[in-house]
Amino acid sequence: MPENKTKYHDLGPISQPVTYNANTLRKNIIISPIEDFDSNLIRLVAREVHRTFGFRTQIRPLMQHVDFALDSGRNQYHSTAIIGKLADLVPSQAIKILAITRVDLYIPILTHVYGEAQLGGKACIISTHRLNEGLGMGVWEPFGRRVIKEAIHELGHTFNLRHCQNSACCMHYCRSIKDVDRKSEQLCRYCKVLLEDEIKRLAEK
Repeated sequence: MPENKTKYHDLGPISQPVTYNANTLRKNIIISPIEDFDSNLIRLVAREVHRTFGFRTQIRPLMQHVDFALDSGRNQYHSTAIIGKLADLVPSQAIKILAITRVDLYIPILTHVYGEAQLGGKACIISTHRLNEGLGMGVWEPFGRRVIKEAIHELGHTFNLRHCQNSACCMHYCRSIKDVDRKSEQLCRYCKVLLEDEIKRLAEK
């Protein structure tokens, strides 16, 4: 996979930074790689999560493996079981947790998923397994952008954002890797307003 072979260069500013307030500074979003990943990729995800959501990020592995979620008949891993366990591991200082894995994820009604999240909950996960589709070895930039998009998308769900009809919005539902490539790394104006409202609501709790 590209993350083992290639150094991830700085992709430059992708989204506009969110302004901090006193309440967001008290919490952080944990980026939790499950397997070994290129540290540059994980830092890239952490940076863009910080830009989009305005919370500090902390890179902290919390789960050693996801073998408990393996469906041997499908040779895939049930993402719902993984995020259920992740939610129990969220430290008190964390507002959300994003896990990143290489294994192929699924939910029973779909052949595969790029990720899954607890809507309005604490935990989400993305998989890089299918984000290499159509890329040659050593092609780092499209892969990095795909990972960023899926990370922001699934974290968006934990902040109560639903799928967006705007095909350019990062919250647009993707049925294929072409859909992932077509959408941007940013939230549309409508989803940004919803996110800001949700963060304000959380800050008041």
